[in-house]
Amino acid sequence: MDFGLDSQQQMIRKAAREFAEKEIKPIASKLDQEAKFPSEIISKLGELGFMGMMVPEEYGGSGMDCVSYAIAVEEISRGDASTGVSMSVNNSLACQPILDYGTEEQKRKYLPDLAQGKKLGAFSLTEPEAGSDAGNVQTRAILDGDHYVINGTKIFVTNGGKADIIILFASTNPEAKAKGISAFIIEKGMQGFRVGKKENKMGMRAADTSELIFEDCKVPKENLLGEEGKGYRIALATLDGGRIGIAAQAVGIGQACLEASIEYSKVRKQFGRPICEFQAIQWMIANMATEIEAARYLTYRAAYLKDKGIRFSKEAAQAKLLASEAVVRAATNAVQIHGGYGYMKEYDVERYFRDSKLTEIYEGTSEVQRLVIAASLLKG
Repeated sequence: MDFGLDSQQQMIRKAAREFAEKEIKPIASKLDQEAKFPSEIISKLGELGFMGMMVPEEYGGSGMDCVSYAIAVEEISRGDASTGVSMSVNNSLACQPILDYGTEEQKRKYLPDLAQGKKLGAFSLTEPEAGSDAGNVQTRAILDGDHYVINGTKIFVTNGGKADIIILFASTNPEAKAKGISAFIIEKGMQGFRVGKKENKMGMRAADTSELIFEDCKVPKENLLGEEGKGYRIALATLDGGRIGIAAQAVGIGQACLEASIEYSKVRKQFGRPICEFQAIQWMIANMATEIEAARYLTYRAAYLKDKGIRFSKEAAQAKLLASEAVVRAATNAVQIHGGYGYMKEYDVERYFRDSKLTEIYEGTSEVQRLVIAASLLKG
């Protein structure tokens, strides 16, 4: 059993960390306060090959493995979680389903621009009545000659207001419920499609999260992704991979919490000595480090299984569950270690605290992850 990283993976970590330190961390707080989408950073990530890491080179991507991708998301999220999730969605939830289920024509049309950061992707499944109950999609798609007519509203779409390409899920056969859901590739500018309100979020404020509205939206028949009625299966399989990205994001935020706590505890003095000398602080740091490291290896394991073509649904859910809950605890402890300063926006841990919570919610709540894990175990 080898826990080491190969030379390429080590290079990816170094490149991603250096980029995050130089380009992202210095402006992360400003982006958060202004809720400003990091468009220039996303473009630079595309130029570095980080927006389509698992897309083969023949389609304009980097052709890397999923472990390398998880490492990159971790390091970028260590600099700024909002940037990390925008990158993760483009890789896992936009490029991947086109790569896995798209026709050759769809791959050549959409993947190069997405992988190179020239266009941004999004994934749109959630609706007001279809959150954890993803099979309850109400958005309708009716075939009319050579195009589908789509009507409905989607919410909480990461990258939604900035996306050029959207993987959309709509019902083509309501009577069949989940088995009647189909997937479509939507392009910005299609007739009948518009962006609704942008959400004002507690955390991940620099990541665009928007409502998408479809009113008699005409989508060419050739933009059906996969077979009609297979959309729910495509969504679940895509979310399995997406959970690896969110787990990696949580690890990155957790690592940032740990590093900030160690640094602060060495310089902050109380009762005449650095607070790192107090056992209560030491235990918080020890727990934080242990949980983040455990989450990291669960994440890498899920990514490794994906690379090997082995079913990884349970492992991705385990990684996402542990990492997201561990980072919330880490962020809470980081604020506690910083005391009153941890509650102030001048200190990064205040942002880490707000950002961390969303990792327990999107790409399937912690409760959904437990259902996925239990179902896998009980099926044997």
